[in-house]
Amino acid sequence: MPFALGQRWISDTESELGLGTVVQVEGRMVTVLFPATGENRMFARTDAPLTRVIYNPGDDVESHEGWTLKIDSVEEKDGLVFYFGTRSDNGETIELRETLLNHNIRFNKPQDRLFAGQIDRLDRFTMRYKSQLLRHQLASSDVLGLQGPRVGLIPHQLWIAHEVGRRFAPRVLLADEVGLGKTIEAGLIIHQQLMTGRAERVLIIVPDTLRHQWLVEMLRRFNLRFAVFDEDRCVEAFAEHDNPFYTEQLVICSLELLRKKRRLEQALDADWDLMVVDEAHHLEWSEDEPSRAYQTVESLAEVVPGVLLLTATPDQLGHQSHFARLRLLDPDRFYDYEAFIKEEDSYKEVAEAAEALAGDERLSDTAINSLTELLGEKDIAPAIRMIQADEVDVEMKEAARRELLQELLDRHGTGRVLYRNSRASVKGFPQRIFHPHPHAMPQEYVTAARVNSMMGGYRSLQQKISMALAPEKMYQEFDENNAGWWKFDPRVDWLIDFLKNNRSKKVLIIASQAETALALEEALRTREGIQATVFHEGMSIIERDKAGAYFAQEEGGAQALICSEIGSEGRNFQFASHLVLFDLPLNPDLLEQRIGRLDRIGQKNDVQIHLPYLTGTAQERLLTWYHQGLNAFELTCPSGHVLFSEFEEELVKVLIEDDADAMTNLLNHTQSRYKELKQAMEQGRDKLLEINSHGGHRAQELVERLSSRDNDTGLIGAVIRLWDIIGVDQEDSGENTIILRPSEHMMFPTYPGLPEDGITVTFDRDTALSRDDIALITQEHPLVQTALDLITGSETGSTSVAVLKNKALPAGTLFLELVYLAEASAPKASQVHRYLPPTPIRVLLDKTGNNLSANVNYDNFDRQLSAVNRHIGSKLVNASQTLMHPLLAKADEVAKVELDTLLDGARDTMTTQLTAELERLEALKAVNPNIREEELDYLRDQMVELKRYLDDCALQLDAIRLVLVSHA
Repeated sequence: MPFALGQRWISDTESELGLGTVVQVEGRMVTVLFPATGENRMFARTDAPLTRVIYNPGDDVESHEGWTLKIDSVEEKDGLVFYFGTRSDNGETIELRETLLNHNIRFNKPQDRLFAGQIDRLDRFTMRYKSQLLRHQLASSDVLGLQGPRVGLIPHQLWIAHEVGRRFAPRVLLADEVGLGKTIEAGLIIHQQLMTGRAERVLIIVPDTLRHQWLVEMLRRFNLRFAVFDEDRCVEAFAEHDNPFYTEQLVICSLELLRKKRRLEQALDADWDLMVVDEAHHLEWSEDEPSRAYQTVESLAEVVPGVLLLTATPDQLGHQSHFARLRLLDPDRFYDYEAFIKEEDSYKEVAEAAEALAGDERLSDTAINSLTELLGEKDIAPAIRMIQADEVDVEMKEAARRELLQELLDRHGTGRVLYRNSRASVKGFPQRIFHPHPHAMPQEYVTAARVNSMMGGYRSLQQKISMALAPEKMYQEFDENNAGWWKFDPRVDWLIDFLKNNRSKKVLIIASQAETALALEEALRTREGIQATVFHEGMSIIERDKAGAYFAQEEGGAQALICSEIGSEGRNFQFASHLVLFDLPLNPDLLEQRIGRLDRIGQKNDVQIHLPYLTGTAQERLLTWYHQGLNAFELTCPSGHVLFSEFEEELVKVLIEDDADAMTNLLNHTQSRYKELKQAMEQGRDKLLEINSHGGHRAQELVERLSSRDNDTGLIGAVIRLWDIIGVDQEDSGENTIILRPSEHMMFPTYPGLPEDGITVTFDRDTALSRDDIALITQEHPLVQTALDLITGSETGSTSVAVLKNKALPAGTLFLELVYLAEASAPKASQVHRYLPPTPIRVLLDKTGNNLSANVNYDNFDRQLSAVNRHIGSKLVNASQTLMHPLLAKADEVAKVELDTLLDGARDTMTTQLTAELERLEALKAVNPNIREEELDYLRDQMVELKRYLDDCALQLDAIRLVLVSHA
């Protein structure tokens, strides 16, 4: 390279240094000073990674004093370049020596980089274009946020998330029965809200025992990094901000923390977009005396726009508390409990009409009359005629049925704020098989019971029941030697024999008390050396996780996990199929939660429920009431809480006093009432809710769309090539998995999200679901999103020069390929990407300015191109500059026409969709007060905002490639 003092060069590897000046040429080395940063670099003269900067007539250049020169001509004297032209500030015609150019010049625009000789590899140009296409594909997806999470494609879960996650500030109660996946539904909604920009700050409030489980679940399934806040964390965060909740965007905390006045005030001031409350059935309310927990959540619900409440048992604390949770979501709508009760009376008629539409039989006259009355403000006659006509196509009939069903569910009931699926409406659950194991009462307990009865007057009713159901507790009070009840209790003998006879089976054991669980572990370990681990409320979160992991471990893990009652809340152990109930809880909802740890979607085997009990005791009588009165062991019992509330007094009396006649009466009354409630639920509110909650055919269609995206081999290939270009080391580890590791030759110094020791990934959903340590890679995964951001957010691939070897074209024929980006500058929350996602516009011009992009496929064209090295590419650019300048102007015109077409389409789509949604909600509000005025205002404001953002959308040149035909 011919170097001379004072020449201006730029570094190909460190363009951020700005414009450099040659300050020393000695022997085989050249030294360049970069004044903008004050750095010196020394290079070998023969292969220095430097590009000479020479501007051309017509260019504008800036002097070191800040004024601009419009270049008319260029001359070279003694190795230095002199520019002649007119100053833009005063019109003076002057000469500007290259040494006096501005040091801070950056070649950020693709055309500037190309003319300055900063030419990228051919494959990087393609990768940049493909990355822009992938960004566009993701941003324009109508299922954005649903594909990325590592969850099974389960229709009802996806349907609820799809319906709720797209709303502005959703306020809903997720009340699916135990085992149907409320946590997953909430996670999917959170993920959608964050990805679409509808939410940025999320607060999750959970019982203290579930904080860490939610943390792991959000990270492992949804790639969301929440921070767990307790009092210690709040104190530590004070160093960063007066309000600790402002130090993180995504926060998990317990309700106990927020009961402290100061922490609640800080949470109220933290500008959350979305609040999630798990185990919401603990929020007890009455008109005169709402609980402290309810008041805490209520104060937050008044200031947080979006609220999700989760509970498997909405009626657990009574119907009033169920109403109160709906009141948290919309106090204007649910303002009076008596009015709510009256409204529920009408649900039966609506449910019958909805069921008629959901079927495929002709509608009866009764159903038609009912629909006409319920949808009185709408002319449904055409839809009815279509449904009843024999000659109409089946698909058209189905469409008419779906339309009327949606209208019905929109207008009546609590469908927009309450979602509840039951096992009756969702398929895929195992059978429950109940195995009672009776044992005679040991003499030690008989003696303890006799002594206890003499002291009964000193005990509360609750203590009496507790001891009646757990005789080991009663015995321990009188066992001065603490000899150990488990040494003679026949239930323990049975448990040891059962575990010995089923060595290959994982067994979950649940007992009411932590002391009982610890004693059982000791018995199994000391008497037979059986590997078991304990899980109770006295353990730290880390200790509980270790216990759960030890139980889950296939080889060398614990055969049994012994839980106290908290083991029946939140944790899922469906890899086991044997459940031992060492005792029984008094509340049927707790019994259902226990069984629900194994009996849930994902369980591959029938659930074997074992109950060792002592005959002639309260244990046997409670078992009988559960089994014969509620059928609670073999079926779920949604009405369990209602029945327990109604018969609690009789039940308690029967448990304490062994009265056969009273037991018979209790069973008869319970069975009769059970049938009544079951029939009412089949006909009324729950049936209506299920029709709206599981999504039917539309949910299945959603699953099929997501499944086809999972199987998109084109995406898999694109992502693997993306990692190749970046320089990520990829090792095939078999079974559909790849190990990704950072390499020494990565294009970027860091790759956020890629651990130093690597990560195992898969593109196969089933593989990811079977292994917690394997990440599921989809277009939504942070590793893919980060890779796309690294490529498109840098200059990588924005310039390229290639040769087209084609003898059918004259040698020297020139093509200019340009990629423009149409991207509106707007906050993510504006939702502008729904109508105009970042859209690459490709323009391919021949030397006469004809646009060939519609006729010449990118991939076919790209496959015919050959790369050239940077120095040859720079020479080709310099030789072609006079031809390229007019082509660039022509390309701008072509791209502008395409942008106008895109904007017209985006405005039309936006106006059509939002106007239709606004009109629909305005019509619904007249008959269904569930529609909040805030939703209507949001749509109106959004239309105005979006039009402004679209009107301001500018065109940006993103990449440019020069192609020359060669016969060599």
